[in-house]
Amino acid sequence: MTVTVDYLYDFGSPNSYFCHKVIPDIEARTGVSINYIPCLLGGIFNATGNMAPAFAFGKVKGKMEYERLEIARFVKRHNLTEYQFNTHFPVNTLLMMRAAVAAQQLGVHEQYMDAGWAAMWEKSLKMDDPQVFVQVMDDAGLDGAQLLELAQAPEVKEGLKANTTAAVERGAFGMPCFFVGDEMYFGKERLTQVEEEIVAQLTVAG
Repeated sequence: MTVTVDYLYDFGSPNSYFCHKVIPDIEARTGVSINYIPCLLGGIFNATGNMAPAFAFGKVKGKMEYERLEIARFVKRHNLTEYQFNTHFPVNTLLMMRAAVAAQQLGVHEQYMDAGWAAMWEKSLKMDDPQVFVQVMDDAGLDGAQLLELAQAPEVKEGLKANTTAAVERGAFGMPCFFVGDEMYFGKERLTQVEEEIVAQLTVAG
């Protein structure tokens, strides 16, 4: 038996970027590959009545200041020195997420993700601009024009929609979100629990 670990992500979430940077360490320690599933965060919000923390907690005294403190602590702990908050936030990620589905179909998802995460949360680029998107992907050695075109293909649009619907049906209400088997874990703060659950399920399977 093996352990199935799904990671539901959207490039628009800085916390999803943080998880992406830490996931390779978890994979190395556990020997389990984590499945990346592109979903549209806005679609999940609409379906569940959720909203981004900046809107949900923006008027709560001290809440956003603490969120920034937590980010600073996480960045320091994991030495994520290239991180910078995207000055164009919030960026509409519909193009990026559709293209992520296309990249999976083309077999270049890993390379696509590396380029997308870096553009959003290290280079602070406006990735909902098609010209910027194409240039970023070209610079990463991908075919930006092809990805841009495929992002408009009906089967790609339906693929992203299906992923998002399935995420909500599994209980997801935001990002980043992990499923270790049937167990759901929300937020970068749960990464330790994700790893512990992987190890526990590996022990049972072994």
